[in-house]
Amino acid sequence: MKNWKEIIQQQIFRYVDHTNIAYFRDEPYTAITSFAIDDALAISVSDQLSPPVMRLWVHPKTIVLGIPDARLPFIEAGIEHLKKQGYHVIVRNSGGLAVALDDGVLNLSLVLPDVKQISIHDGYEAMVRFIQHMFRDLTGQIKAYEVVGSYCPGDYDLSINGKKFAGISQRRVKNGASIQIYLDIEGNSFERAAHIRDFYRTSKQDRPTKFNYPDVNPEVMGSLSDLLNVPLTVEEVKQRAYQALTDFSVQIASREFSAEEISFFNKRLEQMKKRNEKIAAL
Repeated sequence: MKNWKEIIQQQIFRYVDHTNIAYFRDEPYTAITSFAIDDALAISVSDQLSPPVMRLWVHPKTIVLGIPDARLPFIEAGIEHLKKQGYHVIVRNSGGLAVALDDGVLNLSLVLPDVKQISIHDGYEAMVRFIQHMFRDLTGQIKAYEVVGSYCPGDYDLSINGKKFAGISQRRVKNGASIQIYLDIEGNSFERAAHIRDFYRTSKQDRPTKFNYPDVNPEVMGSLSDLLNVPLTVEEVKQRAYQALTDFSVQIASREFSAEEISFFNKRLEQMKKRNEKIAAL
């Protein structure tokens, strides 16, 4: 496997902390906003208007569906079920299937340029190496492979002793890419997984489908706090992420969003809103 420096050549990173904001450019800060921001940053790094970016984000009680989820035969009933549990529901524009976000889940995006020179596989590997470095003092047992029974399963599920605590997706725009990971840090991971399990049961109702949706087993999911037996918090993991970025970089920059980036954001936000029109109307 390649290490970080074999994949990532850039030495300057921009750091963006969006974990404690209510609005972005007068827009209510929701997961829809976050995916539009990541797209805007991917275009910006692609056009060499920004160095690579590490962005942190948190959204309370949100279920983020994948594009295939929106094709479930009884999707309306599934979304109604989630809303009754107090969840906001959106469809993202990156790969993968349904995931559960809340205040105990930290999302981290690595936004990289020159991705025509970086394979999709290498993009995932870079994120795996980054997360392993973040927690290297607590464990050497973070593995990347598909955890059967988890929600949003994939080859780059991250687990400890067979229990998944993170999943990675990737979104490529022009010559930029946003590699996104959710990290289950604290709180009730069993309950999160149970909501996703019940969503699929309600939305599918044993109807045959062309797409193979996961049969979610909450027992194979866990928070890092539980898996490491260490009472981690999102704030503490944010500090670990920043320190890891410092270890891998020569310089960390912080700057406001430029006029060009705001223009990119506005266009991508409209696309995300359009993608979610049917979901929002349910």
